[in-house]
Amino acid sequence: MIPGKFCGISVTRDVDPSDVLKGRSNLHREKTKTKKGNPMNVYRRLGITVLALLAWSSVAGAQSWQGLKNKANFNAGAMLLLSDGTVMVHSEQSNTQNWYKLTPDNTGSYINGTWKQLASLPSGYAPLYFASAVLPGGRVLVEGGEYNNGSGDWTNKGAIYNPVTNKWASVNPPSGWSTIGDAQSVVLANKKLMLANCCTAQGALFNATGKTWKSTGTGKADWNDEEGWTLLPSGNVLTVDAYVNGGSGTNSEIYSASGGSWSSAGNTPVQLWDSCGGSHEEGPDVMMADGTVFATGANGCGAGHTAIYNSNTGQWSQGPDFPNSLDIADGPGSWEINGNAVVMASPGVFNTGAVFLEWNGSTLTQISGPPNASSDSSFYGHFLMLPSGQLLFTDFSSDVEVFTPSGTYQSAWQPTITSVPSTITRGTLYQISGTQFNGFTQGSAYGDDFQDATNFALVRVVNNSTGHVFYCRTKNPSTMGIQTGSATVSTHFTCSKKVETGASSLYVVTNGIPSAAAAVTIQ
Repeated sequence: MIPGKFCGISVTRDVDPSDVLKGRSNLHREKTKTKKGNPMNVYRRLGITVLALLAWSSVAGAQSWQGLKNKANFNAGAMLLLSDGTVMVHSEQSNTQNWYKLTPDNTGSYINGTWKQLASLPSGYAPLYFASAVLPGGRVLVEGGEYNNGSGDWTNKGAIYNPVTNKWASVNPPSGWSTIGDAQSVVLANKKLMLANCCTAQGALFNATGKTWKSTGTGKADWNDEEGWTLLPSGNVLTVDAYVNGGSGTNSEIYSASGGSWSSAGNTPVQLWDSCGGSHEEGPDVMMADGTVFATGANGCGAGHTAIYNSNTGQWSQGPDFPNSLDIADGPGSWEINGNAVVMASPGVFNTGAVFLEWNGSTLTQISGPPNASSDSSFYGHFLMLPSGQLLFTDFSSDVEVFTPSGTYQSAWQPTITSVPSTITRGTLYQISGTQFNGFTQGSAYGDDFQDATNFALVRVVNNSTGHVFYCRTKNPSTMGIQTGSATVSTHFTCSKKVETGASSLYVVTNGIPSAAAAVTIQ
């Protein structure tokens, strides 16, 4: 039994391994997930009806899905974009200690990319559904896990990965935390990572240098479980409560990065968390370029609701309901470079038959899905924004897909370069300055279970003679804040010896949107 606290009342949470199939406990009947060799096996054992993919008459065109030329030899789950343009992907199968790297080819194509296995997580730590982030220094932090080594225990283990040395190191939990579990995390505008304890109202800030923690987040109205954290242009963080008032209500909250405390952000016009299914799940909350947050919900007894938060006015408004009993009881969403948001829904809570939809600020429209959509539930999915302007998609299978949205970005959304050396020596650290290096959004969203924000600058170099594409490794940005407007910001970068020498064009790329080219010479 794991002790926890809810609204000041001591509670316990059953973590018997049999809960992998039964759900967490009577207190919190959580989704029945297991490690994903094949997620369908869970539903066959539970006798849940598999629903067919729903066909709609209104389908947007011009989007496309394409599988990778080099198929993964593992079942792919959580993903993170590293600051050198490569992608780390977690193996969601029998050994969840394993990670792999996808490297684009010399044209910048991820579809033609190649795989390489990376170092495994430290001994005893093999998590499933965990907090994750790329830190401003370029390292990767993985914390907690709803499952560890195949058993449900809401582990408090964690580890930090150095992509330069390809090594993991264990990280101790915040003082007094017995659980982290399927927790939320967010890198704040001030470059500090904030982590939740899934099973309490606790939060902590991470010191990456000393691998230490400092408590934060006083005044939280409920425990953190099932909620997502969305970074706002103000530098504060928005969340929609899933447990306030003992499991009822529509409260949302704002975390003040300067004050380290939570306060009410008002009531959502509709309930976004699932009450009929008893899961308390919510969907992803996607930050849009206009400063609104598209928040999606789950509802086990009818259509899932959506709501829109206007970060400029601090007001909520109601969005469209998902039709045909669709909702998102855990699942991915992502901003697209065309300014829309894409989300992955499915019928009921944890049933299969996934449907993909785009939000354009006023309407939801069905779009085509990947090959596995009819056998996927929303929680199988993961989106990752690529510097190509495409989205990488995984669903616990070896079929990793690239989604190319229709349309393109507005020029007002582009980063701009105001200062960069004209001659760049490989292996030397440089500073590059400009505007909007962190983009307008964190990129993709999920909530608890998985985070893969991409609101940091990449440096792309294209050799003028060969046309070959390279990414230099970036680190230590001046801010991680989004929608920074005309304010001058900066980051640092180093080009490796793989970057071809000679006259080249250099770009800053954030969330798939490139700046205008700067002429440089690589030597």
